[in-house]
Amino acid sequence: MKSMDPKTQKLVQELSVAYAMELETVQNYIANSINPDGIRSDVIKKALASDVATEVSHAQQLGQRIKTLGGRVPGSLDNRCNQSYLQPLKDTTDIVSVIKGVIRAEEGAIAQYKKIIRLCEGHDYVTQDLVIEILGGEEEHRREFLGFLKEYEKA
Repeated sequence: MKSMDPKTQKLVQELSVAYAMELETVQNYIANSINPDGIRSDVIKKALASDVATEVSHAQQLGQRIKTLGGRVPGSLDNRCNQSYLQPLKDTTDIVSVIKGVIRAEEGAIAQYKKIIRLCEGHDYVTQDLVIEILGGEEEHRREFLGFLKEYEKA
């Protein structure tokens, strides 16, 4: 197998960052779909539980693209975690903080996907198309949680 050109190497590196972000989000969505307490938590817990499969699918798609481009899909020890804002809370009834954490995670993913889209321009339209599709889902999920935030802060 021939070695990757520098632009593809950079693309694989950024896809690997996005892959790690998706997996970290999965872990935190699972925790936050279980830990919160109270009547107001049910909608958020259900929304996060149902989003886990989508986030896993994103990670799988990114991993497959990394492999297709000649990269190596990272294992758990290669992935950096940094979602301090989405960690399970001591106050299990603080649903607004969970919602804000989800919004922040989505905004991080959106920024990473826009970065990858720019890297792909004129170089890799297949990856660009894949990432544009994932970006649309992340933007929709952010919009959903912005709506939740509006409602929960009112109450």
